[in-house]
Amino acid sequence: MSFKLFRNKGEKPDWDVKSLRDALLRFIKEALQKIEGGEGGHIKELLLYIAANPEDKHLYEGAVYVHDKEKFRNEVQKIADDYALDLPSDWTMEVEFVDELPPEASPIPDLDAAFLMHTRRQVLHNASSAVAYIRILNGEAEQEEYIIKATDDKINIGRDKKAVTDNGSFRLNKLVFPADSKDESNKFISRQHAHIEWNKDAECFMIFADEGGVPPRNKTKIHIAADGKMIKLNSTQIGHPMSEGDQVILGESAVFLFSTKAEG
Repeated sequence: MSFKLFRNKGEKPDWDVKSLRDALLRFIKEALQKIEGGEGGHIKELLLYIAANPEDKHLYEGAVYVHDKEKFRNEVQKIADDYALDLPSDWTMEVEFVDELPPEASPIPDLDAAFLMHTRRQVLHNASSAVAYIRILNGEAEQEEYIIKATDDKINIGRDKKAVTDNGSFRLNKLVFPADSKDESNKFISRQHAHIEWNKDAECFMIFADEGGVPPRNKTKIHIAADGKMIKLNSTQIGHPMSEGDQVILGESAVFLFSTKAEG
């Protein structure tokens, strides 16, 4: 495609992949230069949102190297290096294709895109307010849905609300599968089966099997939504990060869904 020398007011230019990429990177460069007088050391994540119509989506996908996301991040890193913006080594770049551009992001002129930066402090603040939803798919729990928060203490999962641990202390379960339930799935859930907790470093919820949830007692398995694989937790020391749509199988057939999205 070629550029028009003159455009009507409000008319967007014609783009090809390279010129579109250059426009996106130019806006990101200018945004980075404005922050902290050119110092980028406190930046944690950069977010690029794209709400392209179906006819233009392939251009945007090519512009951001949709099949090689690290390549677009490297382009931004090169800009940072050229202008001595001093981004930290662990900064992240996320590109999301959305139906509508989020109002909190800065719209990029002439493009169906918007840009947002988060400092490390903002990310920590956002993480501390993270919530997730546990929805029971099979088996009988005291609630059909549980809301868990990053600020919660360890969220214990097991059969019955109160369990006696090996050292004689009491453990209180928050996700409770009653022992007197007529649902057969509950019989294969241990009183100390598993727990979920927020990991500050990974910024996600993690699930761990407890003593009753690893062989030779009972089982804790995760069906991973992203790739369809099934993993088993065979150690109480090694947890698994939870992602949208993951399903956790407790015992033989009790199942709950992990989601970060409210229903409806």
